[in-house]
Amino acid sequence: MKKNNIIFIGMPAVGKSTIGVVAAKRLGMRFVDTDLLIQEQEGRLLHEIIEEAGEDGFLAIENRVNRELQVENSVIAPGGSVVYSDEAMRHFKEIGTVIYLRVSYDTIRRRIRNPRQRGVVLREGQSFQELYEERVKLFEKYADITIDEDQLSIEETIGKVLSVIKN
Repeated sequence: MKKNNIIFIGMPAVGKSTIGVVAAKRLGMRFVDTDLLIQEQEGRLLHEIIEEAGEDGFLAIENRVNRELQVENSVIAPGGSVVYSDEAMRHFKEIGTVIYLRVSYDTIRRRIRNPRQRGVVLREGQSFQELYEERVKLFEKYADITIDEDQLSIEETIGKVLSVIKN
C-alpha cells in the first residue's frame, strides 16, 4: 500500500474532523472519520460502546478498527484515544503521515466544558489535565509533523496544514 494518507491526531476538540474534511476537499482526497467507522461496524454509538464494553473494551475495538483500515489517498481523523493503541499507530505510520494538531491545555479546557459529555474516556479518579498530559507524550511520540494551533483560526490552521503537506 502506498504511503499517501494523512492522519490527524490530537485531543478532542482540536479540529481533527473539521480540518480533515476541508483539507481532504482542497487536496482532492477522501475523508475518513474512524469514530464513525467504529459506530457503523459496532451498530451503536461510542458512548454506548464505552458503557457496555468498558474503557478497555472500547480501546480494543478502536485498535482493531484503526489497525485494519485499508485506504489510499485519504485524510483520516481517528479519536483522541487511538494513541493508546500501539498497533493502530504503527499501522498509521506505515500508511501515511501522522500530523499532531497541538493545542495547550487551557485552550482545550475552554473548548471542552464537560469532558464526559464530549465522550472523553477518563479512568476512575483521573482528572482531565492528567489525561491531557498523558496523551501529549503519546501524540509527540507518534507525530511525523506537529502543528501548533494555539492562537490560530480554523482557516489559518488549515492553511498551515496544507502548506506543510505540499512541501
